[in-house]
Amino acid sequence: MALDYAKCAKEIYECVGKRENLVSAAHCATRLRLVTVDNKKVDIKVLENIEGVKGVFESNGQLQLIIGTGTVNKVYDEFLKVSGMAAATKDDVKAAAAAKQPLPKKMIKALGDVFVPILPAIVAAGLMMGLVEALGQFFPSFAGSDIYSWMDLVANTAIVYLPVLVAVSAARVFGGNIFLGGTIGLLLMHMNLLSAWTAASDPSQIQYWHILCFNIRQVNYQGHIIPIIIAIWLMCQIEKKLHKIVPEMIDLFVTPLVTVFATAFLAMTIIGPVFIVVEDNILAIVKALLSLPLGIGSFVCGAIYPLTVVCGIHHMFNVLEAGMIAESGRNIWLPVSCSANFAMCMSCVAVFVKAKNVKTKSLALPAGLSASLGITEPAIFGINLRFVKPLVCGMVGAAFGAAVGSLIGVYGSSYGVTGIPGFLITTGCTVQYTIMLLIAGSIAFILTFILWKEETDEAAAAPMNATAAGAAESRAAMGTDSAAADTAEAAAEELLSAAPAEQGKIYVPIEGNVIPREEIPDETFAAGVLGDGVGIDPAKGILAAPCDGEISTVAETGHAIGISAADDMEILIHVGVDTVKMNGDGFKVFVAEGDKVQKGQKLMEFDIEKIRAAGFSPVTAFLLTNSDDYDTFRVLKTGEASIGDEVMSI
Repeated sequence: MALDYAKCAKEIYECVGKRENLVSAAHCATRLRLVTVDNKKVDIKVLENIEGVKGVFESNGQLQLIIGTGTVNKVYDEFLKVSGMAAATKDDVKAAAAAKQPLPKKMIKALGDVFVPILPAIVAAGLMMGLVEALGQFFPSFAGSDIYSWMDLVANTAIVYLPVLVAVSAARVFGGNIFLGGTIGLLLMHMNLLSAWTAASDPSQIQYWHILCFNIRQVNYQGHIIPIIIAIWLMCQIEKKLHKIVPEMIDLFVTPLVTVFATAFLAMTIIGPVFIVVEDNILAIVKALLSLPLGIGSFVCGAIYPLTVVCGIHHMFNVLEAGMIAESGRNIWLPVSCSANFAMCMSCVAVFVKAKNVKTKSLALPAGLSASLGITEPAIFGINLRFVKPLVCGMVGAAFGAAVGSLIGVYGSSYGVTGIPGFLITTGCTVQYTIMLLIAGSIAFILTFILWKEETDEAAAAPMNATAAGAAESRAAMGTDSAAADTAEAAAEELLSAAPAEQGKIYVPIEGNVIPREEIPDETFAAGVLGDGVGIDPAKGILAAPCDGEISTVAETGHAIGISAADDMEILIHVGVDTVKMNGDGFKVFVAEGDKVQKGQKLMEFDIEKIRAAGFSPVTAFLLTNSDDYDTFRVLKTGEASIGDEVMSI
């Protein structure tokens, strides 16, 4: 019996708390995506039992109802009618869900959104800087060579000019002109300004401009992050306001001019100076803390040090270290910075070990290696801050490591070198330094491994919880009796590719010739209207699961199958062009909606010659229908392929 779309929509509407509890509604290929005022007012169990709803879960502030391809859009249309809401896109829903988050989460998300696009540059730079610095420490003669100088220049460019990269990315995130953002970033790093690192080590070189009632320091913002982000956020607000009030005929030159001058003035007279005062006060507090007995001060400093990296003010501690070296020849701040850096490293390593997401793993390992060599920005911004718990666990490890290091007498003969290269400046206390790193790293690793849970796990697992009733109804709709169902299930157990599936990877489901999506002989598929992917000209009429997942839809005529997989992937396999007109002739399906499947499991048999004899092309559309959700989606291969070959990834 066909689903009553209006009844399904009305029951969902009443169950989620009606209009007063709804913020936004959209749908993707298989799911109805809702943002509610308060998810606690929703009875999930009742929602799951509504006819037509195959599963329910929460993800990233959204309430997602699995309904199925070809059905969800009809239920969505009825939902809009009964609720009186306007249609929204998935991006609208994501924005609405983000707006519901508490302010701290919004701020962390904003930082993540700013840093994710520039992570490759930061990770590569951090790793290269650590390696180059280590080579220079181990081989002093190499440190004075031209090739070392050139390598150091190449390696540190992204870190030295990080404020510029951050400014461009922040302008994109906050909805401003990225070129104006880049201009502000370059302005605050201008070559005519004194380097912030030089100013920190020798304040006597600082000069001032006297403009109106302000004394503006002629110092750049090297190493600073938060002031840049605040300045760009302010720039975007100014730009948007001006676009609204400036007449269109002069908007092109008035808005950029006023935006840049206003932002520059505010950044250099208010935002920047506020952070200078913050830095001075932090240094005074740190000096007082380090004088406390029993390593208490070092414990506190170790915990908060990673946060100073987040704010981009950690370079100020070079002044403290330089003073210690000049006064006693011993840098007793070293236990703090080295414990913190190595703890951040091991938090990343724990994420690498525990994560299933391929993208997370690919970032975590090099970021951790970079931190082990003393460059922690990739680890903190790329992994630990994004996931929060690894950052907190790393802070705990850093606190204990710094306290123990202080108590057992760890010190450095210089500064600016941390992590594993720190052994070169701790020759008087090598054993103690080793113990300190082991304590900091072990605590950070163990806590992260125990407490951190990959966010995608719940979202990916949730689709697998579709009700058995839903699966039974699907089988009934297909007209299968118990004996036929048993036969189909037995056939479906056959695995055509035994190699395990990797999360984020999609494998070839049909043996044949893989062609670019644009060459599929159907305008809708070729144009990417239903998502990106490939076409397959089949050599054999067997269709296997392209990954682990759940069958989200099976066409009544058996010619198309939808699969929901990990990382919210929605996959469509449409065998042949216009084959719906064959009314199921030539197609034999072994699965039903709600069935869990494994990569390589046989899903369907189809008769290639029957398809051709009916006048249709057997070329199969193999698409990731929500490919727009993944910035890193790519096709891995075309040409002749066998079932189980890697063909796409996210």
